[in-house]
Amino acid sequence: MYNPLSPHACEFIDNGEVLESLEEASRESTNPQRVKAILEKGALRKGLTHREAAILLECKDPRLEERMYSLAREIKMHFYGNRIVLFAPLYLSNYCINGCVYCPYHAKNRTIPRKKLSQQEIEEEVRALIRSGHKRLALEAGEDPRNNPLDYILESIKTIYSVREGGNSIRRVNVNIAATDVQSYRKLRAAGIGTYILFQETYDMQRYRLLHPTGPKSNYEWHTEAMDRAQEGGCDDVGIGVLFGLGGYRYELVSLLMHAEHLEARFGVGPHTISVPRICPADDIDTGDFPDALPDDIFRKLVAVLRIAVPYTGMIISTRESVRMREQLLDVGISQISGGSRTSVGGYTTAERHNETAQFDVADTRPLDEVVGWLLDNRHIPSFCTACYREGRTGDRFMSLCKSGKISLCCTPNALMTLKEYLMDYASGDTLTKGNALILECLHDIPEGRVRDLTVKRLSEIERGSRDFRF
Repeated sequence: MYNPLSPHACEFIDNGEVLESLEEASRESTNPQRVKAILEKGALRKGLTHREAAILLECKDPRLEERMYSLAREIKMHFYGNRIVLFAPLYLSNYCINGCVYCPYHAKNRTIPRKKLSQQEIEEEVRALIRSGHKRLALEAGEDPRNNPLDYILESIKTIYSVREGGNSIRRVNVNIAATDVQSYRKLRAAGIGTYILFQETYDMQRYRLLHPTGPKSNYEWHTEAMDRAQEGGCDDVGIGVLFGLGGYRYELVSLLMHAEHLEARFGVGPHTISVPRICPADDIDTGDFPDALPDDIFRKLVAVLRIAVPYTGMIISTRESVRMREQLLDVGISQISGGSRTSVGGYTTAERHNETAQFDVADTRPLDEVVGWLLDNRHIPSFCTACYREGRTGDRFMSLCKSGKISLCCTPNALMTLKEYLMDYASGDTLTKGNALILECLHDIPEGRVRDLTVKRLSEIERGSRDFRF
């Protein structure tokens, strides 16, 4: 029944097709010629099918694995250069009526304090985030129609965009909330959201139903088909992902890529981002209850395979991961990270109570300035750019520019200009010195002289107090 054009979840994520793909991978992964041919196809930077990616993931030849890693680095540099986009999550409410057994916000948890931010509290959180240097947020809320109705989400977005602090503001709000209907997605789009994000958690239907015993999220089809409704509602930048460790990682990788292929086939544009979180401890959640938890070496390989398979797609890692792991994953494909994050409701203004309402434990607890300095030390450009959304470069318009390679004419200058803003407004002395040195070095990477000259001019204007330039 596999049909990537079908609107039905059980047909574009067909269990039989997933299992056949895994069987083929088990056979073909020991054939070096087959693996080499897939790597050669990957080097064309046009992507791979879910079956080809499964074979790469299963390959255990050390020489071919090393070629995978080097190819993933090459592809990332071609499309994204050394830019790393920074964002922070903003938790509005941990009220939730679902029964997800891996999340401490589940309805039966009586140990976690429940909290919902007022609009005044949201404003205070946003001011704190702006003062740290952030320009891009990922809005998070549990599913609870009474406590967290869509009107509350829409009002919160309006509040976030209205806040001005020291001449700066949040320029883009991405939204990670429960699956909803087409009309609600239209309202979110009209509110000016960037990317609509929804993690599948696991694509294995049987496993999904065990992990989601109660609540609206227990409806596998409704949840899995949410991105189709989002596209129909005008949200043409969508972000998908799974929570690795809930099910078998091979099954999840194949299904994740099938979902991307479905969106490409049906709407002409694949996911704008793919997130790769791993299960981690939180409140009453013990990772020992999840035997499929992913070891570091397999996780790194999985990220590299994803980068080869979906070369145009942004890939996101959160502060669930340690500094060491984040560094390794940046090297093989990750292009966006959170920094200075709090995973609790009100965590940016009530830090002493952060752990009480945290959704998961944070492994990388460094403040944003330290994260920026670390990126600079590793020759990455920390980017706070939000230009594409504000210039209407979304959906197929963004992807066509990305596939042509022309998007880099915008991305590097925009990254350098937003980094300069951060350096002038928020950076410590050491970060300022390192950042200015990297900007001078990276100006040479802008290939077109006119764009480079205009970037230099605008950098000087930013030094004199101007803000918010963009290509």
